[in-house]
Amino acid sequence: MQGSLLITSVNTIAERLKWARAQRGMTQAQLAAAARVSTSAIGNVESGIRERPRDLLDIARALRASPTWLESGRGTWDDAPDSNVSSAPAAMQPRRYPVISSVQAGEWSEIVDNFQPGDAEDWQDSPVDLGPNGFILKLEGNSMTNPAGGKDNFPEGMYVHVHPGIEAQPGDYVIAKREHENKATFKKLVRVDGEQYLHAINPAWPKPYIKLEPGDKIIGKLKFAGWSF
Repeated sequence: MQGSLLITSVNTIAERLKWARAQRGMTQAQLAAAARVSTSAIGNVESGIRERPRDLLDIARALRASPTWLESGRGTWDDAPDSNVSSAPAAMQPRRYPVISSVQAGEWSEIVDNFQPGDAEDWQDSPVDLGPNGFILKLEGNSMTNPAGGKDNFPEGMYVHVHPGIEAQPGDYVIAKREHENKATFKKLVRVDGEQYLHAINPAWPKPYIKLEPGDKIIGKLKFAGWSF
């Protein structure tokens, strides 16, 4: 088979990845988009900087290649059934989303159509579906730190996984943007006397409630929070 010849002609993962990508007619950027990783991640493997990327299975799936062959050169390259690839439905598998800045989050509805894999330095898996335009935000500041702990506690450095396509209701945790500001904020959406506010759950925060005004925009709704996944 063709695969037996490849074992002697492509000796490193860098050479195998570059060769397989060429067979699929994909650029580095196209493969990165299909695998939901950064373009630099593909370039680092092909240049030999990274010998075993943590995104190996995602890259193999995007190439429709055997991850065993891609990593070690064993077996045939174009091997759809592979014991190392989960046969679970795609909806049950983690999906990779960009980790973006608060500025990018504030501009998300405007930039999402033009967002490219290389625009985010980091991508992470999420255990929940965030929709086609989902993103992950690393929290800054302590406005959402709950001294009592518990599940409603979002300290600085935690990652929040956001679905922009779900309408938020009072009681939901949301990413919101004030019209005249260029940054987004993570707060709890609440209703007080019939009007909506953003609530900072840290009782020591100097301004715990911010009233939503005309022009304010809810960017997305929290679906999952954690340190990493």
